[in-house]
Amino acid sequence: MPSNAPLKPFVAADEAARAENVSQTTTLYGGRKASLPLHIAVVGCGLGGLAAAHALAKAGHRITILEDAPAIGEVGAGIQVSPNLSRLLIRWGLGEALEKIAVMPEGIEFRRWQSGEKLGYAAWGNQFAKEYGAPYYHIHRADFHRLLYDLTIALKDQVTLRLKSHVSSIDPETPACKLSSGETVKCDLIIGADGVKSTIREAVVGHADSPVPTGDAAYRAIVPSDKLLAHPELVELVENPRMVGWLGPGRHIMTYCIRAKKEFNMVLLHPDDGSVESWQAEGSADKMRGDFEGWDPKLQKILSFVPSTLRWKLMDRKPLDTWVHPSGKVVLLGDACHPMLPYRAQGAAMAVEDGAVLGNLFSRLSHPSQIAPLLYAYETLRLPRTAKVQASSRLNQYIFHLEDGPEQVKRDQEMRQAMHGEEGVNNPNQWADKRKTVDLMGYDADKAVDEWWAERGEKEIGKLADSGAEATRRWLQQAEARL
Repeated sequence: MPSNAPLKPFVAADEAARAENVSQTTTLYGGRKASLPLHIAVVGCGLGGLAAAHALAKAGHRITILEDAPAIGEVGAGIQVSPNLSRLLIRWGLGEALEKIAVMPEGIEFRRWQSGEKLGYAAWGNQFAKEYGAPYYHIHRADFHRLLYDLTIALKDQVTLRLKSHVSSIDPETPACKLSSGETVKCDLIIGADGVKSTIREAVVGHADSPVPTGDAAYRAIVPSDKLLAHPELVELVENPRMVGWLGPGRHIMTYCIRAKKEFNMVLLHPDDGSVESWQAEGSADKMRGDFEGWDPKLQKILSFVPSTLRWKLMDRKPLDTWVHPSGKVVLLGDACHPMLPYRAQGAAMAVEDGAVLGNLFSRLSHPSQIAPLLYAYETLRLPRTAKVQASSRLNQYIFHLEDGPEQVKRDQEMRQAMHGEEGVNNPNQWADKRKTVDLMGYDADKAVDEWWAERGEKEIGKLADSGAEATRRWLQQAEARL
């Protein structure tokens, strides 16, 4: 990290963001647990790593989370929890906590960058929650992380968290993780949930594989909602909570309320001019205001309230051919295999879905010969979906940042048409496209696994358990010897 890029301290989670005793009261997978429990090393304690650790522990496995950082925390930023994610969190017992600390937006609205003219809208709110079986929420990232942390770490008999445990390399055949301290952590399976700069990813693909700059960077800022409520022209942004985006040439801004409408979150995308690839790098609030000079006066007013900001470079990767190491003992998850640009707000959702699918699949494990096939089943279920969402995110980068001119005029006209009730298929407001919304937000990770297992898994993988109890007993003895 360059010395001229100071790091912002972690932000404390809200006092209501607690779930210490929830895991003991929930049952997943109809009570099914793996008859062959594994020792699984999860590399990374982010949202995806915690989700995988929780789901796999509930499936009966023993988990060691290896985290590089000396302490657990998150930066000050909002995050979006769409129905495909919230349905999992509610199933895991977090519904009550989410209702206390999250905000349910009434919809998503797009505005013109200079005038604030309304261009597009798609309704969410209670009706959306009824239609998709789960609500759309906005939440503070620190609160979300704390909820998943509480869920997972409460499973004390099955989950161990090790801080200051940087994984410098892995042995995919044993398998084992080598720490920078020199210690070797042996296990039965390694899950690489170590982010966009993943060490485990390079082991899986077999060569150095650096992320590619997108040409964009982002500022993040949070403003106390009281400051908006003191100005009549801004009150509606708090009292009628929704995601509001301003679209302009080469730039866009997204805003929404978090923490029971007590805070107003802002994400400001702009051309990169030397930012740092870090969620914690502090940016200049004055430069941020300069980058959006001439935009809607309402925005100018809100930006005047921002004392400091986070700034980070947006990096991307193309979809991999595989997420599974040839050994069949190492697999990738979340940003390590499918980093999501923020233009579709699905990064956290895709990572947590990954963890949920792994947990469901591995709740069925009864024989060592099933481990690699289950990993490839996970890849089969997840890679096409995440690649599709990655492409959708990149499309929004193009749509949102059109230069003023004929294409922009056409985009705005089509957004208005969808807002006024016309068919939204392939609309530039992707949230107004019913087909895309059903595909993205109607998804249930557990249902996807259950259906796949009934159709293919039982026949292709379940039968491998017939190899016999003696083979399983020998495998367990060998696993114990490795420890």
